[in-house]
Amino acid sequence: MPSESVVIERRQSEPWWRRTLRETAIHDFAVFAFLLFLNGAVLGTPDSAERSFCLVRTGGLLVAFLFSIVLVRGRLLKRSWVAALIYRLGIYGVVQLSYFFLKHVLPLVNTTTLDQALYELDLSLFHYEPAMAWDRYVTPATTEWFGFFYFGYFLLMAVHVVPLLFFGRKKQIVGEFTFAILLVFSIGHSLYMVVPGYGPYRAMADAFQHPLPNGLWHDLIMDAVHSGGALMDIFPSLHTGAPTVLALFSYRNRKEMPYRYTWPVVTFCTVNIIIATMFLRWHYLIDVIAGFSIAVSVVLLSRPIVRWEIARRRREGLGELWPEFSNAPLSGSGSKELASGVAAA
Repeated sequence: MPSESVVIERRQSEPWWRRTLRETAIHDFAVFAFLLFLNGAVLGTPDSAERSFCLVRTGGLLVAFLFSIVLVRGRLLKRSWVAALIYRLGIYGVVQLSYFFLKHVLPLVNTTTLDQALYELDLSLFHYEPAMAWDRYVTPATTEWFGFFYFGYFLLMAVHVVPLLFFGRKKQIVGEFTFAILLVFSIGHSLYMVVPGYGPYRAMADAFQHPLPNGLWHDLIMDAVHSGGALMDIFPSLHTGAPTVLALFSYRNRKEMPYRYTWPVVTFCTVNIIIATMFLRWHYLIDVIAGFSIAVSVVLLSRPIVRWEIARRRREGLGELWPEFSNAPLSGSGSKELASGVAAA
C-alpha cells in the first residue's frame, strides 16, 4: 500500500481530466447521459433551420454542464461559494432549463403523436379513462379547486428546491433529494421525446360535453402552458412524478424539521395535483401511473446510492457531493482530507 505522502503527491499532481473523472458524482453522470440523449435526438433529425435552432440551445446546455463539471470537479476553482453557485447552475439549472426548449425539440424529433394509442392502452388495461369519466363533474368550483393545486405545483417545487439546493447542510438529505429530483426530470424529459402527445384536452376535445370554464387559476394555467409549456409533454406525467418525490421524501424524513409538520400538507397537495392532471384533461391514466412509478423508483434508489457515493468520496478523499457556500477553499482538496481518505482505506 502506498504511503500517505505518496498518495497525496499523486493526487495533487494528476492532470485535471483525470481528477475530474474521479471526482464526478453519480448524479453528474445521470445528467450527462440525459444531455447526450437530448442532443443526439436533435442531431438525428434532418438538416433544417429548426434543427439548427434547437442545437444551439441543447448544445449550449451540454457546454454549460461540461464547463461546470470541469471547473468544479476538476478543482480549477478555489473558492467554495463560487464553485457551489456554478455547480448548481450547471447541474440542476440545465435540467430545469431544458424543459423550456422542449417546445421546439419535441415536434422536431418525433413528428407523430401517440394520444390514440395511450387512450386505447388505458381502456384495454384499466377499462377507464379519468378525463372522460370525470367530465360530468366539471363545474366552475371543481375546475378552480383543481386549477389551484395544478398551478400550485410550481410553488410546491420552489419551496423544496430552493432551500435544499442553496441552504441545505445535511449531506445525506440533500443528496437524496437532488438525486431523486434530477433523475425524475431527466427520465421524464427523455421519455417526452419517445412518447409524444397532446393529452385529452386537445386530442379528444370534441368528446367532452362540458368545457372547462374560465376562472382565475385555470386561466393562469392556460397562459403558462401556451407561453412556456412544451405542449407535447404528457408521458410520463411530471406533475405526478415530481410532487410524488416531494411527498415520499418528506415522509421518509418526517423525524427531521420541517418535514415533521409539512409532510401531511405536501401529501395532501400531491394527491390533489395528481387528480388535477386528469380532471383538467392534461394526462391519461397511463401517464400518471408512469410518473408515479418513476418517482417511487428513484426515491427508493436514492438512499442506498447516495450513502454509497458519500462513503466513496470520504474514503477516497474527494470533494463534497454538493459544494457548500463558503469563503473557504474547496473541501476535500487538501492533505488533511486526502490523509483521512488514505487512513479509511
